[in-house]
Amino acid sequence: MTLEERRHIDVLVVVPARALLLDIAGPVEVLRKANLEQDAVHFGVRYVGPLASVTTSIGLTISGIEPLPHHVPDDAMIMLAGDTTILMDTAASRGAEAHGHRDREIVAWLKAHVGESQTLVTICSGALLAARAGLLDACSCTTHFASVDDLRALAPTARVLDNRLYVEDGNRFSSAGITAGIDLMLHLVSQMAGPACAVAVARYLVVYLRRSGTDPQWSPWLDGRNHIHPAIHRVQDRLAADPAQRWTLESLADIAATSPRHLSRLFNEHAGMSIPDYLNRLRVALAQEILSHTRLDMEGVAERTGFASARQLRRAWGRIHATPPSGARGMP
Repeated sequence: MTLEERRHIDVLVVVPARALLLDIAGPVEVLRKANLEQDAVHFGVRYVGPLASVTTSIGLTISGIEPLPHHVPDDAMIMLAGDTTILMDTAASRGAEAHGHRDREIVAWLKAHVGESQTLVTICSGALLAARAGLLDACSCTTHFASVDDLRALAPTARVLDNRLYVEDGNRFSSAGITAGIDLMLHLVSQMAGPACAVAVARYLVVYLRRSGTDPQWSPWLDGRNHIHPAIHRVQDRLAADPAQRWTLESLADIAATSPRHLSRLFNEHAGMSIPDYLNRLRVALAQEILSHTRLDMEGVAERTGFASARQLRRAWGRIHATPPSGARGMP
């Protein structure tokens, strides 16, 4: 893929005066690694705010922060980090309090420059800044449990949800406390750069890919991936890359560099399902995609997805979906 073909997404990380460092570092590290894992999408991260440097929650200073820009691209992502009133260093806390009014500058900028076309991402208490700007009105959202009541007061028309890692409502994304921002950014990377990229980033960070309770979509590309066993991930990567291939247990054992029997045991232990069950989930997902975009008959779909017959496809489909395969025709 050429640079001209690569999709560029501007990511404006808004840094408040008393920023929680992990609210910034965690999600941005996800984007950094996503840029290294694939070429289709590039996340261009910039740090912006009312101050050129701020003292963060742990006393570390961030400098080189750009002024809040006068123009925001329509397809940009704006990420609002949370803040704190108490920093690690007492003297630094007093200095940060003196800059508390800078939050009003962020709110005014959000009102003037962020609209429905931009993707808004709030991390932890960053949702409060978005609420003050009216950007969460009538939206489903969440925040750190300690800020839920404040969010409800600031955005009375919003549907503030408790006990959620993150919430998606259109192009408004909000996360709960601190590390949930990593979960949310992995979710966004999965949407924008593909599930395979999100899986690779999560594995690099040694975190689980956790789905939102508000998202009913079933994702076989992520199921069974909440582990850190490298050999099982290698096998899953190969299966996901070509589900329709006539895989044998012996060929997969070669990929894992272990015996077939040991691979079966390891796969069940770490993926939480057998190899045939995992492969059938991938094949059913592939069949669903083919059915939604083509007019192939069931035998043709079965052949293209690795099933021996349409009957075998229907049987595997029925273990996952309540409706028959024909219901997937023409679905997005």
